[in-house]
Amino acid sequence: MSELNDPRVFFAAERTLLAWNRTGLTLMAFGFMIERFGLFVHMLRQVPGHIGRDFSFWIGVVFIGLALLVTGFSIVQYRRVLATLKPVEIPAHYCTWSGIVANLSVAGLGLALIVYLFTEF
Repeated sequence: MSELNDPRVFFAAERTLLAWNRTGLTLMAFGFMIERFGLFVHMLRQVPGHIGRDFSFWIGVVFIGLALLVTGFSIVQYRRVLATLKPVEIPAHYCTWSGIVANLSVAGLGLALIVYLFTEF
């Protein structure tokens, strides 16, 4: 239980949640870039009859999966911090769920990206 009675504690937790959101987005973008670069290299090689997933595909998917884990875990941590705060530490009429919705949106889009990558071939 927090004893500071200061709304800055809540805002620090929200900033941390959004920083993890940016980290998840970065991991997702990096994973997608690795996967697409592998496809580009595959096209340059022009090996006839070779259809399949290269190692870069799996590395890219792992990065996107890591982004999903990071995003999901940050939501859990944020909710744990919110549970320890007193009502005086959260500004009146402040929307505490908007950061969670942002992270859930990123996670949903990351999941859609993984589905897209697996159904592309």
